[in-house]
Amino acid sequence: MKEGFFYRRLILPILNLLRQGITPEKIALSIAFGIALGVFPVIGATTLLCALAAIVLRLNLPAIQLVNYFVYPLQIALLLPFIRFGEFLFRVRDPLPFSITQILQMITTSIPNAIATLWTATMHAIAAWLLVGPLTVLVSYAVLAPLLRRLAHLYSVSRAPKSSAEAAQ
Repeated sequence: MKEGFFYRRLILPILNLLRQGITPEKIALSIAFGIALGVFPVIGATTLLCALAAIVLRLNLPAIQLVNYFVYPLQIALLLPFIRFGEFLFRVRDPLPFSITQILQMITTSIPNAIATLWTATMHAIAAWLLVGPLTVLVSYAVLAPLLRRLAHLYSVSRAPKSSAEAAQ
């Protein structure tokens, strides 16, 4: 049976990490940080942030980067909401008059011009992310750790080697 893209590229690698003996808690923490850092509102910064977090916190680098890769569309989708939330936090009177499409066009046209134009909005977005990011890690970990413990248990039970008496029958 041919498995789907997400199963082959996301679920199976995570299951393989469990099979290799990496603890469910370590994988859950790696995934949680991959999600939170993967939506950091600075395009191009998440790979480095995830690598640094993996090194400093001794997380699983392949797991955190895998999740970072998969949440990239979410990063783009959340860019404007983070900017708007930051504008709300700082009580900005004149919000940035751009759509996500215009922001991405600005970035692809001229990165230095985009940085200059979006500097304040980016700082607002980072401030908003600083409030949301840690909560994302906590909630993600709280959901994923029991789920991965259950998967590890199911795998160990279903893949447990048979005793010599069972193998002989």
